[in-house]
Amino acid sequence: MSKKVFDASGGSGQGIQRAISLPWGKSVEISFRSLRVRLFRSMITVSSLVLAVSFLSFVLVNLDVAAGILKAGGKAAGKILLAAGYDVDLETGRVAMSAKERWIVILSLLVCTVGIVNAQLMSVTERFSEIGVMKCLGALDSMVLRLFLLEAAMQGLLGAGGGAALGCIFSLLAGLIRFGGKAFNALPWLDALGSVGLATLAGLTLSLLGVLYPAILAMRMRPINALRAEH
Repeated sequence: MSKKVFDASGGSGQGIQRAISLPWGKSVEISFRSLRVRLFRSMITVSSLVLAVSFLSFVLVNLDVAAGILKAGGKAAGKILLAAGYDVDLETGRVAMSAKERWIVILSLLVCTVGIVNAQLMSVTERFSEIGVMKCLGALDSMVLRLFLLEAAMQGLLGAGGGAALGCIFSLLAGLIRFGGKAFNALPWLDALGSVGLATLAGLTLSLLGVLYPAILAMRMRPINALRAEH
């Protein structure tokens, strides 16, 4: 942790302020250590991300499987997909989410975000004293915000990455059961990888958005209020 000292009065020797600059490497280390200390709560947040993102990944890869079968089999395959419950446009050769799937995906992601906000607010409440001590030692608001965002990013990468991979696996297994070897032979693998990446990015974004309000609340706290807070 490096310290930068500067004279706010233009060199008169009065009004000296001290700002502590925390390197990124140290910030990552502190955030990781904080997650380890609060492992159980962190795993709850990660598990909610896994569930929401795995469903999103399942739906997206499932659409890629159906699109590959439709492209390989033409209108005959399109009728099979329609019978299987897919929303297929035979004229354009496109497969889309049904309205029901869209609403389920939106609701699952919304519930996941609310859960993340709630967990992070509880985390901030538990760490009032810690935040107060950090600010008394010279920590800047941006430093506090950075630590919370790094924690959320770590949780988001773990939960979203694991959920996206899990959803992709289950989607491929479901396609294999329903359509046999066609599910693998006709699958556009680059599109499937893109869907997995999109689901991971969506989960990471939700994790960062979910922590944003609690992080801003923590960063704006006055040190004396944080130290006096009862929790």
